[in-house]
Amino acid sequence: MEANGYITLVTGGARSGKSDLAERLLARHRLPLIYIATAEPRDAEMSERIARHQRRRGQGWTTIEEPLDLCRALCDSDGKGARLVDCLTLWLSNHRGQADFGALAMTLRQQSCPVVLVTNELGQGIVPMDPLTRRFRDDHGLMNQAVASVAHEVWLAAAGQGLRLKPGKDDPDAPV
Repeated sequence: MEANGYITLVTGGARSGKSDLAERLLARHRLPLIYIATAEPRDAEMSERIARHQRRRGQGWTTIEEPLDLCRALCDSDGKGARLVDCLTLWLSNHRGQADFGALAMTLRQQSCPVVLVTNELGQGIVPMDPLTRRFRDDHGLMNQAVASVAHEVWLAAAGQGLRLKPGKDDPDAPV
């Protein structure tokens, strides 16, 4: 098994190509592919987004749907393949901003198989008007920092292109 415990974080804005980049980065490990989904299809639009992601991935993926207990999903799936967590923003939202991202960082440090995590970059816009939204934005930024601190690689997706922010391979398609 190559690159045991190799952690990669992919961040970017809406429709920036994060998920596609994350899938390409995960494929470098040449292990069985496991998708850990944090989204819940609560409306028709979200159901279509989920279906679009499933169609793009195609066959050959094992899917674990876990909107809340991400640490357990990571521990239970460790040793079974390379995992893609999509996405941390929805996971934090599912917890109403009260997710334990310190526990997530600790869990990631203990993984023996690779994990690629997708998150959004929220702090580049205007300051939200209400305190709840500001707190979510701030907690989200702290979560991204916690995960990035344990990641071997951090990538930014913009306009469908990947930019490596933290040292690693320059080519997202290169074997690890």
